[in-house]
Amino acid sequence: MHQFSEGHLFINGSYRQGRGEEAKRINPATGNADETVRYADAADVDDAVAAAKAAFAGWSRRTPGERSEAMLALAAELDKRSAELAELETAQTGKSIRMSTEFDVPGTVDNVSFFAGAARQLHGLAAGEYGAGGTSMIRREPIGVIGSISPWNYPLQMAGWKILPAIAAGNTIVLKPSELTPGTSLIFAEAAAAAGIPDGVINVVTGSGPVAGEALVTHPDVVMTSFTGSTAVGRKIMAMAAQTAKRVHLELGGKAPFLVFDDADVEAAAHGAVAGAIINGGQDCTAATRAYVQAPLFEAFTARVAELMDAVVVGDPTDPDTDLGSLISHAHRDKVAGFVDRAREAGARILAGGAAPGGDLAAGAFYRPTLVTGAAQDSEIVQDEIFGPVLTVLPFDSDDEGIALANDTPYGLAASAWTRDLNRSLRASEEIAAGCVWVNDHIPIVSEMPHGGYKASGFGKDMSVYSFEEYTNVKHVMMSRDAAAHKEWQDTVFKER
Repeated sequence: MHQFSEGHLFINGSYRQGRGEEAKRINPATGNADETVRYADAADVDDAVAAAKAAFAGWSRRTPGERSEAMLALAAELDKRSAELAELETAQTGKSIRMSTEFDVPGTVDNVSFFAGAARQLHGLAAGEYGAGGTSMIRREPIGVIGSISPWNYPLQMAGWKILPAIAAGNTIVLKPSELTPGTSLIFAEAAAAAGIPDGVINVVTGSGPVAGEALVTHPDVVMTSFTGSTAVGRKIMAMAAQTAKRVHLELGGKAPFLVFDDADVEAAAHGAVAGAIINGGQDCTAATRAYVQAPLFEAFTARVAELMDAVVVGDPTDPDTDLGSLISHAHRDKVAGFVDRAREAGARILAGGAAPGGDLAAGAFYRPTLVTGAAQDSEIVQDEIFGPVLTVLPFDSDDEGIALANDTPYGLAASAWTRDLNRSLRASEEIAAGCVWVNDHIPIVSEMPHGGYKASGFGKDMSVYSFEEYTNVKHVMMSRDAAAHKEWQDTVFKER
């Protein structure tokens, strides 16, 4: 596995050591230190931004076809290194090797391929005459140096979501990955260089939020910040970005409702709930975290979910038979456990899980899939983002009540509705305030469709052509077709007498 002996920064086409503090990177599944990382300081961020700024002129002037070809070569490079990427992704996050191999890596390669094609589709309105005597057209132009911050839960995919629309549109970028999980973001940048993407177009600085992150967000030469993470940190990012009036794109927390109507297929809904709740250890802002089940199906649904959760294989994430690996850290495992313990103390029932496994797994940051019932709608376990393999289930009576409960949190990133009735599915997809509403499924994403939230879940889109709205400026160009020295509209300002 790649040890990054030359350093955990990738600036202007080369690895280098950071000049900031030194820290041990812990494998969350074993509790052992895998490597030592020297973080970036503000001077390193300055160097990365300078490299991106210098590269912008050349990259932004490349034709869409030239950028597309380079990105197709990047997709091929990543595909060649897919086994290495999957192994490293599992080692740094604790997620199962099946998840890394079958979801994270191929999903990222597909995303690169999609944006390679989308780079050639940056269209505006067709040229036309919208006012007397003039022809108007729209130019869509790159905006400059992007400073992005990606999270630890999907290090490779989130690096792609930040980098790809930015460079496809002709921008250059400095990415700060989570200091817990920098490895696959660095390999992404290394693969881009091998694919022929010019030095300085993609730069990666590994460092802490208060040092490297703040230096990146407040840097005067960074024209836009894209951040994925918690809502609390997102608010701080907005405040810092306001100091230099830069554009901000935020994909923040979620508390996805899983709405089961009384005509739903219980078996399908139960399987969907378990998969949606424990994906990536539940460390997914679109994960199914609170299920609302119409009263006639409540007992059957909770019984089946508990049965399926008890059968989930929790274990060594490098074992292909493992369903659920570890969480990202012991501190995070303890935070998840705290939510469940406080809910239990408040009178909620734990129908499955509710504890960390012992034995051979005791040294790692593991937590069992957990099903909670009997919690109050206004309790923290229902309202706050847990970011672990925990599903709460509450009953509802009328359709009106179910949809109202689904909307009753500050978040609005994703949701799902389970029903055989067309009218119910249409109503739920319209009235649930979320950036994505699945019907009779929960979690699948595709490169062609946008990802982004409502309310406290942020604004702006990742993936899809809609993401280009964040990374481009739209310019109106109007050319006069009237050769006369005096134009009629000028009479509203002054009249020649």
